[in-house]
Parts: sequence; C-alpha cells; structure tokens
Amino acid sequence: MQKPYLAVCLALALSGCSAYKPLPLGTVPEPPAHAGDIRVDTAALPFPQLARHRFDPSDGLDETEVAMLAVANNPDLRLARDDLAIAHAQSFAAGLLPDPQLALSHDFSNSNTGPDASKAFSAGLSYDINPLIQHLAGVRASRTDEHKVSLTLLWQEWQVVSQARLLFTKLVHGRRLIKVLDENRRLFADRVRRTQQAQAQGLVASDVVLPALAALQDIDRQLYDARRQAGQNAKDLNILLGLQASAAVPLQDIGGAFPATVRPADALADLGRRRPDLLALEAGYQSQDLRYRGAVLAQFPALNVGITRARDSGNIYGNALGVTLSLPFLNRNRGNIAIEQATRQRLYDEYRQRVQASRGEIAALLAQRDMDEAQLGRVHAAVAQLDTALTHASVAYRAGMVDALAYANARAALLAKKVEQITLEQHIAEQNVALQTLLGVEPTIATHPQTASTPSSR
Repeated sequence: MQKPYLAVCLALALSGCSAYKPLPLGTVPEPPAHAGDIRVDTAALPFPQLARHRFDPSDGLDETEVAMLAVANNPDLRLARDDLAIAHAQSFAAGLLPDPQLALSHDFSNSNTGPDASKAFSAGLSYDINPLIQHLAGVRASRTDEHKVSLTLLWQEWQVVSQARLLFTKLVHGRRLIKVLDENRRLFADRVRRTQQAQAQGLVASDVVLPALAALQDIDRQLYDARRQAGQNAKDLNILLGLQASAAVPLQDIGGAFPATVRPADALADLGRRRPDLLALEAGYQSQDLRYRGAVLAQFPALNVGITRARDSGNIYGNALGVTLSLPFLNRNRGNIAIEQATRQRLYDEYRQRVQASRGEIAALLAQRDMDEAQLGRVHAAVAQLDTALTHASVAYRAGMVDALAYANARAALLAKKVEQITLEQHIAEQNVALQTLLGVEPTIATHPQTASTPSSR
C-alpha cells in the first residue's frame, strides 16, 4: 500500500530537477589581432552617446569608437557581467519558497505475529513557518543586491570608457609632441652640424659647439621618453580593448570636449543621483537595512507545524497535529542582529565618506583645470607672438641682416613653446575626461567631419 505512495512522491520530487550541463575549459584562444575582428553591438552599449555612434574600424578608430570597443570587449567587464548573472541567479533563489518536509517510517520487525497484528507505519508532513516571516525582507534585499551589482557594472563600464579615452588622449597628444620634437631635433642637428663645421674651419670656439650639442642630446632624450611612453600607452590601450598587446590600431585624431550643456556646479549638486558607484552604495545600504530588519524578525520563536498519520502494530490508526516552538531565552538571534546593524552603520559611513571625497576631488580638479586653461591662453598668445617674430626673423635672415644662430634660437623658442602648448592641451583634455567621470556626466565626444582627420597608426 505504501510503495505506490512513495513512488508518486519521488516522481514529483524529481520532476523539477535540473540536468547537469558540462562546460569544458578547452583551449584558450589568443585575443584578436585587429579591431575589425570584433563585432560591436551598438544597441547593447550602456550609454546613448555611444549607442548612436557608427562603429567602423576600417578608417581608424576615433575617440568614441575606442570607447565603444572598450565597453564591448574589455576582459574585466566580461567578468563583471558574469557577476551580474550570478546576482540575478541569487535573486531568483531568494524568491523561492522553502519546501515542506515529508517524514515516512515503516516497521520491519517480526515480533508481532498475532492474528490481528499489522506492520506499523507513520507519515508526516511538516513546514517551517519562520522562513515565511523573513521571506519578503530576504527577497527585497536580494533584488536590491542585484540592482547594486548592476550599478557597479555600469560604474565599471564608465571607468573603462574613461580609461580608454585617457589613453586615446595620451596617444594622440603624444603623437603631436613627437612631431614637434622631431622638428626640433632636425633644427638642433643642423645647428650642431654647422657649428662643428665652423669649429673645424677655426671660425668658432668649442664653447659655441657644446651648448648646441647638449641641446641636441636633450632633445634625443625627450624623443626617446615620448616614444617609449607612446609605446606603453599603445600596449595598455590594446589590453584594455581586449586585443593582442602588439596589435596596430589606427586612431583618428578628432578630439574631445567637455559638454557645454552640463555645468559642473549643477552636476555636483545632485552627484548622488548621477554617479553609478554612489547609486550602487545606496542600493547596498538599502539591502543591508532590509537584512537588518530580517535579523530582527528572526529573533521571534521558530515555529514548525506538521500533521502525522500513523498506524501501530495493533492495526489502530491515528492522526496528530504537531507544533515545534523554540524558546527564545538564550540566543534570540542577538548576535546576528548586532552584526547586521554594525554592517549597516559601516555602509552608511562609507556612502558619506565617498560623497565627501568626491566633492573634494572634483573641486581640486576644477581649480587645476582653471589654472591650466589660463596658462594655455598665455601660451597661445606667446606662440602667436613667437610665430610673428619668427616670420620677421626669416625675412631678415634671408636678407643677411640676422645670423644663423639668432634665427635658429628664434625657431627653437617657438618649438619649445609649442611643446608646452601640447602638454597643457593634453592635461586639460585628461581633466575633462576625469571630470565627466567624477561628475557622473555621460561621456560626450565632440565630432568633426571625417575628412578633417586622418588615421594614424600607433
């Protein structure tokens, strides 16, 4: 009589089981060697500015395309998306109700041999009530955790976009710097050659040759440093994009700009509603608050209710209702309550500290950018003055009114000021990228006509 009952119970229990699916590691492939080998689904990108941009690596990558490729193919972001899938599974698990418990027993003894004797058995069904009391708080906490992980992923994507744009900025400004330094080196190499020829003819002393030679050696050092840094930035960008470190990726020097439609003061005022990491901290705090509430609810007595159907060896049947109740005299879940409360306090303090630190960092960055922009204005004016002076010096040099040394010095002064100009422009561009990230402003790239830019290989 009991075997069909057991079979039905086992069939019901196994009907909803999941099947195991193997996932062998296999051979790990090499990263792509070309940006064109990677497919970028623009519709899946998290930022509207990026999603609206056309991804076409055939003519070189502009700043927006570099950011798009970084979000789509960055290895660390792939792991972060796996974390989001785990959080989604955990939220699903938290929403499931606990299963009831079935208890079965059967008497296999041979001691009862009378005419009215029978095999004793019992069947009981019970359910733990306490998980139901905490279920709603647990579900809300888990869903808030999933939202937190989603925001954390968005912040990581934001950081990757910022890092990609910073490396792009360093590369294109480094290329400009190398071009100016090359021009400067040709100038000083020509000066060294001329002064050495003059020294060989006995026209000048060695004290004229040595300064020019020292200046040429200094330019060589600057060129080496610039090229070495450009090579390192190129490798860092390739790794960030999920490409081989030695991949050659052409870049389009279009340039970027801080969005004029967003005032830093306005963005700073509602920083906590803009920055994904601050929103993630807020979600984490809310989740912990729900866990603290759940711990408070768990201090009440544990209640387990069940019903039992039994038959003894005398063939007498009986039905029973059982209640199990814990006595909250010693534990009362006070330890877990203290832990959850202290954890909530730490998240509360962490959120406040992060907001205050961000405000200070933004204020310092704005002040530094204002100083650099003021200095860049002065450098622009100096470049214009030196350019005019060099034009006049060139005319005078061709007329024989200015010697070669004075003319070379004028050219060197202009080139040195251009180096300072490029360095300041790079600093300001990097500050604008950092400000967009710190203020929680969506990455916005200034675009120019494609004909105005030419691809350049790193």
